[in-house]
Amino acid sequence: MIRIAPSILAADQMHLGRDVRRAMEAGCDYVHVDIMDGHFVPNMSFGTDLVHSLHTNFPELKLDVHLMLDNPEKYLHVFGQYAWGITVHEEIPGDVRSCLETLRSMGLNPGLSLRPGTPAERARPFFDLADRILVMTVEPGFGGQPFRWDMVDKIRELRRMGYTGSIEADGGLTLENLPALLEAGLDVAVMGTAFYRSLDMKGDIQKIHAMGEDGRS
Repeated sequence: MIRIAPSILAADQMHLGRDVRRAMEAGCDYVHVDIMDGHFVPNMSFGTDLVHSLHTNFPELKLDVHLMLDNPEKYLHVFGQYAWGITVHEEIPGDVRSCLETLRSMGLNPGLSLRPGTPAERARPFFDLADRILVMTVEPGFGGQPFRWDMVDKIRELRRMGYTGSIEADGGLTLENLPALLEAGLDVAVMGTAFYRSLDMKGDIQKIHAMGEDGRS
């Protein structure tokens, strides 16, 4: 089945706690938290205080923290106190392997993210360390962008290359494009706008969980 990680970037920022609780009560598997520095991507979002607050108020919640930072290595231990898993980008100027090794040594689930323009091949050196690969299906920075259908082939390519860990996708995901992503090899759907605008979150999650139950899970 496909697991779902609602992205709180698309939640009502004035009522964030309420929207996180709504996602949990609807049956989400994780909550996705985008951390942006205004340099690696052209936007700024949350910080450590918010992640700490989520962990304190929802201790049972798995926080899937996505660091869109030029220098994530400086923040692994800070966010790692509260996160279930942390994802860093392959395109950072620093040492990607060292970041993933640090996350694994901390007992976290290390993830590697690829921007739309980054070939799948560049993830290959990190297959042994990345528990999951996050394929960005929009250019990271802002929510509400249209889904990039060419990224379905990138997911398929990662599977052809032999990657056996989890594959996530983030950006413009809907109930309509999830079947193609599942067929390509998707495991986790990071959904923002489509999820938080849904009139039936619980029903949507049940439909998403049901996808692939007769095949790959």
